[in-house]
Amino acid sequence: MTQDAPDTPPLDTPPIHLLVDADACPVREQCVKVALRHGIKVTFISNSFIRIEDDPLVEREIVPGKFDAADDWIVEHVTARSVVVTADILLAERCLKADAAAVLSPIGKPFTHDSIGMAVATRSIMADLRAGGAQVGGPAAFSRTDRSRFLSALDLALVRLKRHG
Repeated sequence: MTQDAPDTPPLDTPPIHLLVDADACPVREQCVKVALRHGIKVTFISNSFIRIEDDPLVEREIVPGKFDAADDWIVEHVTARSVVVTADILLAERCLKADAAAVLSPIGKPFTHDSIGMAVATRSIMADLRAGGAQVGGPAAFSRTDRSRFLSALDLALVRLKRHG
């Protein structure tokens, strides 16, 4: 009987899966790059057709229908071996409740059980301010630094999951 190295998951562990909320996602190319480097399947979920890399590890799931159909699909397919990429705070919360291994924003910010409550509350306050007519502005423009931070965060999340299951 052989024993696995202490920093690797058991051989019968399900594969890691990268799920990307692809509508308006600015880091699709980076998701593919990192996933292929790690040999991990990546699925892009969207409400409409998007162009994807032609590779057996890269999949597209088009989910037509109601407004939250793509979000619902993602949550239904989350496992403890899933890494989810989304800018949607409410979807991030749902994925964490569904036991995703990691949830990252496209700027590399991890959503965690400790941080999601504050993120949801801030989102709610901003929505209330906008509904009341306040000029609150939007997110900062996506930058090269954001892209770099995302690449590092995704790589780190996948390495941790590969090592510690």
